[in-house]
Amino acid sequence: MYTMFIERLFKLQAHQTTMKKELVAGLTTFAAMSYILIVNPGILGQSGMPVTGLITVTALSACIGTLLMALMTNYPIALAPGMGLNAFFAFTICVSRDVPWEAALGIVFWNGILFLLLTLTGIRRKIAEAIPRALKIGVQCGIGLFIAFIGLKNANLVVDNPATFVSLGDLSQPAVLLALFGILLTIVLLIHQVTGAILLSILVLTFIGLFIPVSDGTLTSPPPAIVGMPDDISSTFMAMDILYPIEHLAQTWDLIFALMFVNMFDTIGTLLGVSRRANLLTPTGKLPRMGNAMTADAAASIAGAGLGTSPVTSYVESAAGVSAGGRTGLTAVVVALCFLLALFFTPLMKAIPLMATTPALLVVGILMMESIRQLDFDDLGALATASVAIITMPLTFSISEGIALGFITHVSIKLGTGRFRDVSALTYCLAAIFLLRYIFDLT
Repeated sequence: MYTMFIERLFKLQAHQTTMKKELVAGLTTFAAMSYILIVNPGILGQSGMPVTGLITVTALSACIGTLLMALMTNYPIALAPGMGLNAFFAFTICVSRDVPWEAALGIVFWNGILFLLLTLTGIRRKIAEAIPRALKIGVQCGIGLFIAFIGLKNANLVVDNPATFVSLGDLSQPAVLLALFGILLTIVLLIHQVTGAILLSILVLTFIGLFIPVSDGTLTSPPPAIVGMPDDISSTFMAMDILYPIEHLAQTWDLIFALMFVNMFDTIGTLLGVSRRANLLTPTGKLPRMGNAMTADAAASIAGAGLGTSPVTSYVESAAGVSAGGRTGLTAVVVALCFLLALFFTPLMKAIPLMATTPALLVVGILMMESIRQLDFDDLGALATASVAIITMPLTFSISEGIALGFITHVSIKLGTGRFRDVSALTYCLAAIFLLRYIFDLT
């Protein structure tokens, strides 16, 4: 009876897979992306959010989003709070713009609502087609560089310098050396295609930290227990201020748009990339039920805002499960259950020092930079557009500024070279709005 229900729900035979393959694939995907349970609280905590409960929030939002994807699409794709999106939330919205974290959650909520409406009405496709390809590449690479910079900063591999703004940290410090070792270890493991390489390096650094003395003990504080009950989430649950973005629309519209922009193209890229590997695309390269997948993504972000986290999105690490044989939503269900089970290891995860997350941030940033090879280096205009976005994000510590200057650069180059017909009306409109924002200092 149980087997027949699973077969009817996920159509395993039609996808030439079995329950065993789907189980292994789900465990593989979870191992590859479970580092988010450790990294996401570390990033969101720097926004001023109460750290207690963020592991629980991360796991629950991942579980809900992944289940939505499984049941709405039957795809082996898992979701969790997105890398890059969490950095945007913490450093661009909360730190750079000085927006309270409760209001930032309200921005995430409206981002999800807008994303959902654009998907249901079909406008999402028109927006996706209107955005310059060079800018899409530049934004993804810029976010990768930004994330990597945050990782280096957290480990004190990069520090403030009054003369040069930043400089190399003190490599004689054990914690800094350990972070550097972790980066190299993670890269080597990834080259050898070790499943869960990022998580494994985090655990290795945490273990070594138990034997490195610091002023008040050791670098890693021994956990009081290995297993225990999940942390309470009452401090973030439904704490979002959904009126703030409306009351301060002149100051928040660009943040909502930038968040939607990053979320949309991150989701589209991940869905197509993972689906291509799973042979889910049609002969014309389209993904059936793309609308359902985007709807699940948007709904997960709305739910995540209610729980208390940055936007939830599809994870490219789902490709690890696909490579292990995952072909249906049953793989995603296994991932969701693993996230729930992981909650009972909260005491162990809370013992992991911030330094140990550096390899994850740096390596994820490096992997996001991979798309730069899609850029046409013979087209100086495209190269300039992408480069402005890439350079601006880490140097201004703001993803939205990189997007805004990228739009302005692209339109300016097209106008200056007489190729104004190559620019869509939407791109002209956005570039003009961003330019006016700078002229009148609407931030």
